[in-house]
Amino acid sequence: MRILGTGKTALAIKEVYKNALLYDDSNINEYNKNSDDLTVVSPGMPPSHQLVKDTKNLISEYDLFFDQMPFSVWISGTNGKTTTTRMLQHLLSDYNSLCGGNIGIPIAQMDTNKDIWILETSSFTLHYTNKAKPNIYVLLPVSDDHLSWHGTYNEYEKSKLKPLKFMTQDDIAIIPAKFRYIKTEAKVVYYNTSFDIEKEYNINRDEVNYKEPFLMDAILALAVSKIIINKIDYNLINSFIQDPHKLEEFRDLKNRLWVDDSKATNIDATIQALKIYKEKKIFLILGGDVKGVNLNPLFEEMKNYDISLYLIGQNINKLYKLSTLHNIQSVKSYYLKDAVKEIKNANNYCANNVCLLSPAAGSLDQFSSYKERGEKFKEFVYSHLN
Repeated sequence: MRILGTGKTALAIKEVYKNALLYDDSNINEYNKNSDDLTVVSPGMPPSHQLVKDTKNLISEYDLFFDQMPFSVWISGTNGKTTTTRMLQHLLSDYNSLCGGNIGIPIAQMDTNKDIWILETSSFTLHYTNKAKPNIYVLLPVSDDHLSWHGTYNEYEKSKLKPLKFMTQDDIAIIPAKFRYIKTEAKVVYYNTSFDIEKEYNINRDEVNYKEPFLMDAILALAVSKIIINKIDYNLINSFIQDPHKLEEFRDLKNRLWVDDSKATNIDATIQALKIYKEKKIFLILGGDVKGVNLNPLFEEMKNYDISLYLIGQNINKLYKLSTLHNIQSVKSYYLKDAVKEIKNANNYCANNVCLLSPAAGSLDQFSSYKERGEKFKEFVYSHLN
């Protein structure tokens, strides 16, 4: 067997299949493209990569371990899948469940003695999956993201919908109503808003202590809990503690509000964040690796706000051009540290305003991860520049 990639997923598979051969750019010249060997591809390797193009018998890690997979819930979508996955694990932790996949534990290292696997599932993995399927598939709303990897939005969307092809009449899918046209044997619950899910599963939103966008995540987690254990536990869902770097509010020494939303790596996540603070003057730190998406919808949305942009990252000139085109005030800060310093020194930044780090972009152009970007943001806010 061969494994494409040398990251976390690939190394976890290698631990199970000791004799498997690892390939990446460092040894691409040794790769036999005429081989019929079973080849597992790491989700981070795009279909445009030469190794992928040169492979005949290619599968995903989900396909590889599907026969060992217990009852599984796959959670995907553009935004909210991590939170929904962790919320569901919180609700089912007493029922011998385990969460992993795109977060935490790679599939190869997950405990097969567990009764339930809850898998955050990326479009990258789904693109390469041709056999495996979930017992329950939860698809959050889908919008532009990862176009530089998938090539087009249509390909991205097709990957998100792929599990429906393999699901049977014993399986359940909860998906956005705009995908009614997709054929599947699964029992499907369609939704336009969280109200549709509430009605279907008799959930009372007044008992849930979250606002959007987390309200949708909580209601979906409660819905799956109702399906699996026939129980809706409001006290338990309300005790869930959100991950850092997702709309995480804090105040500086002058009582000014800062929001670490570094996990907002696409435009839809940033639009949702802006809506929360629409009544305030917003100082928005924007930019990074925009992943090839069309940014016009974000800039059209921003025209509805009292907003100033502080631009960082590799796509800064593109962002500045768009801000000029849409007549939105912007500053070329280039680096996060400089953006924070400039906002701190802004004459009109006070306790009634908000500084929002919601980049609508990936972080790898300047940081090792969105987590590092969020931690550096807080560090700069609390630094001597205060």
